Amino acid sequence: MMHGSPSDGSRRALRVRPLVLFGLILGAALFRLLPHPPNFTPIGAMALFGGALFGSRVAALGFPLLAMLLSDLLLWWAFGWPLGWMTLVIYACIALTVLLGLGMRGRVGFAPVVSRSLLSALLFFLVTNFAVWVGGGLYSHDWGGLLQCYAAALPFFGNSLAAYAVFGLALFGGFALLQRRFPALRSAPRLSKILA
Repeated sequence: MMHGSPSDGSRRALRVRPLVLFGLILGAALFRLLPHPPNFTPIGAMALFGGALFGSRVAALGFPLLAMLLSDLLLWWAFGWPLGWMTLVIYACIALTVLLGLGMRGRVGFAPVVSRSLLSALLFFLVTNFAVWVGGGLYSHDWGGLLQCYAAALPFFGNSLAAYAVFGLALFGGFALLQRRFPALRSAPRLSKILA
């Protein structure tokens, strides 16, 4: 009886792995449709996850942005969620977080995930609140207004950090468990270090 060649398994992994990764990212993005505390969303964790694990840079950037767009459109359709210039700022932060994830390729583990999650959360906090200060009329356009804007956003920063912890563990840890269970998902980089 003839069995498939080793390259058959590699080809299967090339087909299955991106679908599973996108499914996890889309599932995380759809969490935004459920009631949740402000800023407790999977946005940053899914961008970091996509950057670290998709083999293609186009997929690493495209799939998290596509998942975000789909969830934004659903929020707009169901709840009248506003889509404006801040949406573009958020998407730019997602793209920057994907780049941070790309730097983890081949060495995904607890320390890199935690350090890049913290860096990504800080980046998101600084960029989005700077955009609020620049584009909104809530704060005076001077150093005092900028500091006031950042100070007002600090409580939400705690929720962002908690979201990175919860969704980062769910995505990276969940995929590590799937890799152990399904060999077709075990193409590099492996995530065994997270669960070791």
